[in-house]
Amino acid sequence: MLTDTKLRNLKPQDKLYKVNDRDGLYVAVTPAGSISFRYNYAIHGRQETVTFGRYGVGGITLAEARERLNEAKKMIAAGKSPAKEKARDKVRIKDAETFGAWAEKWLRGYQMADSTRDMRRLVLERELKPKFGNQKLVEITHEDLRALTDAIVERGAPATAVHAREVVLQVYRWAIERGQKVENPAELVRPTTIAKFEPRDRALTPDEIGLMYQYMERIGTTPSIRAA
Repeated sequence: MLTDTKLRNLKPQDKLYKVNDRDGLYVAVTPAGSISFRYNYAIHGRQETVTFGRYGVGGITLAEARERLNEAKKMIAAGKSPAKEKARDKVRIKDAETFGAWAEKWLRGYQMADSTRDMRRLVLERELKPKFGNQKLVEITHEDLRALTDAIVERGAPATAVHAREVVLQVYRWAIERGQKVENPAELVRPTTIAKFEPRDRALTPDEIGLMYQYMERIGTTPSIRAA
């Protein structure tokens, strides 16, 4: 059975060699020194091999490899090929659309008042697209969202930060309802942890005033309303 000490002491040889762990899990050590966790199995009359990941910095631990082995065995029991499922996941991630693309779909397809749509587009274009627009949904973490909302609050626009979080929440919900297998980062960033508002009148910040004027221009208010 493998241990972390044994894994750290494995040395490359002239040819690839294998060292067994338990329950069918083993590591393959290449001449270049790469150590990867693998599992051989039979399904639908075929012999297949699935690679769980590499050991070491930037890879997975022995404990994680054993967890993935258990998951693979459950797949096999259900008649699914772990190797093929892994390949499909890679294709899904590669072909997945970006946050910006999903946000556009949400804005077009979600039922909301035109004024609300205009305001949310403004937040999307100004706050979210510069940071997340070209990232895939699976790449954005709650830490990323937290850092963004914190930066907006530091700028003096807490209401905008809360609004940005709400847009992210809705975009992910829209995508998840349409088959995207991702975690919603906004669910771990609660509005009350972004900013707290006192129940009293206050002056708008320069950022919020600018946002308000852009919003008014977009929804086509009359001159009398603007003057007010």
